[in-house]
Amino acid sequence: MPAFPTTLPIARTPEPAQAPPLRWGVLAPGRIAGGFVDALRRNTRQQLVAVGSRSADRAAAFAATHGADKAYDSYEQLVADPDVDVVYVASPHSEHRAQALLAIAAGKHVLVEKAFCRNAVEAGEVVQAARAGGVLVMEAMWTRFLPQTDVLRQLLDDGMLGEVVTVLADHGQSFDPDPADRLFNPALAGGALLDLGIYPLSFASFVLGEPDSVVAAGRLTDTGVDGQVSITLGKGAAQSCLNTTLWARTPTRASISGTAARVELSGPFYAPGVLTLTGADDRQLVREPDTVSGHQGLCYEAAHVAALVADGVFESPLLPAEETVAILSTIDEIRRQIGVSLPGE
Repeated sequence: MPAFPTTLPIARTPEPAQAPPLRWGVLAPGRIAGGFVDALRRNTRQQLVAVGSRSADRAAAFAATHGADKAYDSYEQLVADPDVDVVYVASPHSEHRAQALLAIAAGKHVLVEKAFCRNAVEAGEVVQAARAGGVLVMEAMWTRFLPQTDVLRQLLDDGMLGEVVTVLADHGQSFDPDPADRLFNPALAGGALLDLGIYPLSFASFVLGEPDSVVAAGRLTDTGVDGQVSITLGKGAAQSCLNTTLWARTPTRASISGTAARVELSGPFYAPGVLTLTGADDRQLVREPDTVSGHQGLCYEAAHVAALVADGVFESPLLPAEETVAILSTIDEIRRQIGVSLPGE
């Protein structure tokens, strides 16, 4: 059994402001796009140069708020702009495949909001197109690029937890059941899994890799998307127990328990927070939250993209394309088990 450490590892994550600046275009301005751009402006040297929307008024309003030089009333105009190096796709999941392919065909690097696509087949198409086009494509699973995640990565790599036995994670929010809302709309790939459950599922994949077995139980909304899902993933002798729901605000915490120690992440676990390592004898080491807090942590994924592009590396070692596709394959199986299919699949 490994000895309990005297200190926690130091995060090796570069400061976001150190990343070389890229010129960004935002495709589909909305709430998450606003948070992303705000994090860039406050914490990095990245430059927002253009925004594209199907609504000229919406594009102009976003550009005025966030300081973009250009506002386009079509996605085609945005991706054709020679001043745009990388396109951030922030539309509903149902649109990710087509819009990522549009940007790739225009020779742009692409950061696609999570979940990357509706399913593994679509994700594979986007990944293959990016490889063929010689551009970067990456899922915007921002948790993977936070400093606390690098600390956790080092603890796992160094075997400080011993043999991992159990991974626990949940993500639930309470939403009014509005059939017109994208979360409840099958045509927009709504449901808990792709919007909220992607976080626990990506966390389990980070710790244990692709599962050997998948067992899921769920309840659907009146519109036919997944409203709540509980999942058990098996990987060798280890298990992940995960939950997601649209109907209740859950603790949204995560933990990894091993034969030598456990790690707990405060809620919401996917954002900068408190990391606690507890040994078998209840000794503890605590890592306090980073100075970059909340959704300002979105800056790390953008800085990572910029550093990769500067180095001529077009797939992330922290979130490989194959893993993004594999996670969606797991979601496909979960949806099969609980009886959810989306229009056009």
